[in-house]
Amino acid sequence: MASDGPLTEHELTTIERRAAAAAPGPWLARLDGDGRGLGGESFIQIQPGAETDDEIHLRRYAGAGQVNSRDPRLHADLEFIAAARQDVPRLVAEVRRLQAVLDRRRGGW
Repeated sequence: MASDGPLTEHELTTIERRAAAAAPGPWLARLDGDGRGLGGESFIQIQPGAETDDEIHLRRYAGAGQVNSRDPRLHADLEFIAAARQDVPRLVAEVRRLQAVLDRRRGGW
């Protein structure tokens, strides 16, 4: 998918399969120091409200040093990853919807 051209159906299907294979959402970034976290490390919570804890903990390193859990760069990365669980399926659906609109217009509808 290094191309700058339109996404192919194969590429969309590949993206869709990756999203479907991931743990179900919603995913929520729990950030240390923002009032939503539980103290300690920032992490991504899988299916908040579920009976069992399901979490993704990430470490970020800049050069030889580990980035602190309260670092804004780490928080931005965690929020991006958590939101991608919800965003990617919606984006794939929107690309397909827009492609269908273009196909209908090209077909003279």
